[in-house]
Amino acid sequence: MREPVHIVGTYLSPYVRKVLVVLHLKGIAYDIDPIIPFMGDDRFSRLSPLRRIPVLLDGEIVLADSSVICQYLEDRHPEPAVYPRDVAQRARARWLEEFADTRMGEVFIWRLFNQLVIRRFVWREQTDEALVARTLAEDVPAILDYLESEVPPAGYLFGDLSIADVSVACFFRNAAMARFSIDAARWPRSAAFVDRVLAGESFQQLKPFEERLMRTPIPEHRAVLASMQAPVARETYATTTPRRGVMQI
Repeated sequence: MREPVHIVGTYLSPYVRKVLVVLHLKGIAYDIDPIIPFMGDDRFSRLSPLRRIPVLLDGEIVLADSSVICQYLEDRHPEPAVYPRDVAQRARARWLEEFADTRMGEVFIWRLFNQLVIRRFVWREQTDEALVARTLAEDVPAILDYLESEVPPAGYLFGDLSIADVSVACFFRNAAMARFSIDAARWPRSAAFVDRVLAGESFQQLKPFEERLMRTPIPEHRAVLASMQAPVARETYATTTPRRGVMQI
């Protein structure tokens, strides 16, 4: 029997969420060290040189990028597939995954979630309200205009649920934590699409952990998750002193 794969990173991260959803879809057991990346120790820096999450440890394999991890899981456990079989569709799915991880990550995480949540609760800094207002007025509509032209009126992007659907939807969970919701009158396809994906079992089984962590001080995250029967790892790379990563986005 294979040992569970080990994931380093908090349930609140969209990048960790993407990997956990893929693990759930493929039926792969895991345990998790639920640290936020700013609270990782020197050993964490060796695992993740950019001090980003998630990190996957599978035996001797150590990977520190969500897209690389998901492709590894697909190659290692090809059924059920989360990347389309058709070459052109697979390339398109990878593009949408990249668009989500980069542009949506920049806007929804660094300009919204970081400003409204991370700066307040990790760094004890004030929100840049002008940046948030500009982001909501300019950057978010541009993203949603693009998605509105890409997502289907029903179902998923490539038939079965794929990495593209998962990647895009993950960022809207964090947007909701920052009290943003899609204007369904302006972007009806995008709003319905995100609701469909997030309603899936793989996302719903993570939601109680996410909601509880949003109400819990960071030092108490491990204990609270353990009390909820989350698969918390025995070892942790956490530290009590926050440290910024070497790259923002």
